[in-house]
Amino acid sequence: MKIKFIFFILVLFGGTLLFSFSSNNLSVQYSKYSGGGEDFNHGLTLEENSLFSGSGVCAGCHGHDPSAFAGTTPEGTDVNLVDDWRASMMANAAKDPFWRAKVSHEISVNPGHQEELEDKCLSCHASQGRFAAIHDGATHYSMAEMLEDSMALDGVSCGSCHQQRPENIGNAFSGELVFDNDTIYGPYGGPDDEVGIIFEGPMQSFVGYTPVYDSYVDQSEMCAACHTLITESVDLEGEFTGSTFVEQATYHEWLNSSYNGGKSGVECQGCHLPRINEPVVLSTNYLFLQGRQPFGRHFMVGGNSFMLNIFKNNIDTLGLSATESQFQNAIDRTIDQLQNHTLEIEISALEFDDDSARYEVLLTNLAGHKFPSGYPARRAFIEFVAVDELGDTIFQSGVLQSDFEVMGQNSDYEPHYDLITDESQVQIYELVMGDVNNNVTTVLERAHHSIKDNRLVPLGFSFTHPSYDTIAVAGLVLNDDNFNEVESGTDKIQYHFPLNGFSGDLLVSASVFYQSDPPKWNEELFAVDTPEINFYQELYEINGAAPVLIQSDSHETIGVGLEEQLLFTDNVEIINNPFVQNITLNLKRENNAISIYNSQGKLVKDVKLSSGTHEIALPSTSGVYILSFHIDQQVFIERIIKFNQ
Repeated sequence: MKIKFIFFILVLFGGTLLFSFSSNNLSVQYSKYSGGGEDFNHGLTLEENSLFSGSGVCAGCHGHDPSAFAGTTPEGTDVNLVDDWRASMMANAAKDPFWRAKVSHEISVNPGHQEELEDKCLSCHASQGRFAAIHDGATHYSMAEMLEDSMALDGVSCGSCHQQRPENIGNAFSGELVFDNDTIYGPYGGPDDEVGIIFEGPMQSFVGYTPVYDSYVDQSEMCAACHTLITESVDLEGEFTGSTFVEQATYHEWLNSSYNGGKSGVECQGCHLPRINEPVVLSTNYLFLQGRQPFGRHFMVGGNSFMLNIFKNNIDTLGLSATESQFQNAIDRTIDQLQNHTLEIEISALEFDDDSARYEVLLTNLAGHKFPSGYPARRAFIEFVAVDELGDTIFQSGVLQSDFEVMGQNSDYEPHYDLITDESQVQIYELVMGDVNNNVTTVLERAHHSIKDNRLVPLGFSFTHPSYDTIAVAGLVLNDDNFNEVESGTDKIQYHFPLNGFSGDLLVSASVFYQSDPPKWNEELFAVDTPEINFYQELYEINGAAPVLIQSDSHETIGVGLEEQLLFTDNVEIINNPFVQNITLNLKRENNAISIYNSQGKLVKDVKLSSGTHEIALPSTSGVYILSFHIDQQVFIERIIKFNQ
């Protein structure tokens, strides 16, 4: 009891005591506990302004701990908040060369709106600079000011999230953020926290903030203000039309999904800041601190591996603080997110008629929002290819060309398809913006309505949900009964193509690819001459716009186009078809090689038999099976039916 009492007194008064002990040795303390050497912040800013402290200040306690006490798992894995964050798109939001080029593009189109455009874009991408300036009395905040402001260049930094006031969380959008200047909100100290105590003293003493528990930090509402952006539309002369356009609404997409379900659902943080259900000590310097759990790794992982690669290859040029290794880790996490947690695909064979084949591709969205989501440049497309035994192409749709564009797509945009019958047709999931004249535009301010929005919706997405008007689908997809059937978050596409006399084995594959910034989107952008656009175009052309393969599936169909009368020769006699237990064959030649496939084209059994009568046992599952006989360099095909009594 005495030890526990002394510990309680230390916790209660520790902030003051530790500060009085450490204040004269602050630099020594940082050097000892927070990275070693004078450059413990590794390029992160140590500046402060009227609202925020730079990420380098936060790194003093929440960055890498050489003693491996804080910011590590019980097994010793370094999971410190700062190093996980610094290679994210969020950390580098103000240095993103595509974003800077796009702001420059919008201003070039409507130069009279420069102040408003810059101020709105900087609200999220450089919030710590912009909102401090507004707090200090400014009416607008410019790109020129951002370039001279290390706090703005800190991107979506610690205070951008943890200093948001809880009162309006989930109800403010389009960068309309409100911040506290003396409070840091976190997920610990609440009713489910086993430790309970919030150790306030050091943060109050060193950086002037009081750490406070609030549940919103673990809720999707925290992301709403920046991940729902509504713009005011203008016509081609730059005059406001009085209408608005939803540029992105990832938060509302999540609202209209099965993932929005309180404790039974999945918050944004559950995927983008994946949880560790082990205790992790949050701060260096204080060896009596207990670990907290669950602990959210600050990966802020998304889907833009394309830009992360540009970051990794241009660290010095772009003035970034993360290392190549840290960016590569972020890239690997992004690819894993895309390939293992985003989408499922399944291909199946349908019927074959005299000289054509039908297949169905089923896509299932695993994300808690539309896929693709976010900035409207994003797109995904299906590559569908049918080849013969020699690899020669019988049919193809959506094949990527050397310039990273999709073969066969229309010059303006490709409509949504439920049935694809021609190689010039390709299924592309995307948002296509239309201006006041219903022409396709990539100028965000000119966006007046959605010409097309067939992006895959999440599980549970409802066309009657209160948020549907914000995240409506658009275009021919509205006539597709196979899109989001029974709120399943799926889409089915049929491919019906001619065989043109082909006979033999057919291998069909379907793959989904994702592009963050496809070439077609940049046609308008690169037609404008500004330093920011020219700089980004150079990076873009060097890096290339290769898409990421998300998922693929394949199907082998045996004996396509072979005439059934070949089976009624003197070679083979099928004695019982349909059958109940074993299939009986009367083989009239030697050296019979027989392959048996199920209705999905999967091999069930391979046997080699001499002449005579043979019984072959098949799986107990009833259904259609395909027998492929290879006799004297000929192939004979027969479908057989097994049923259970």
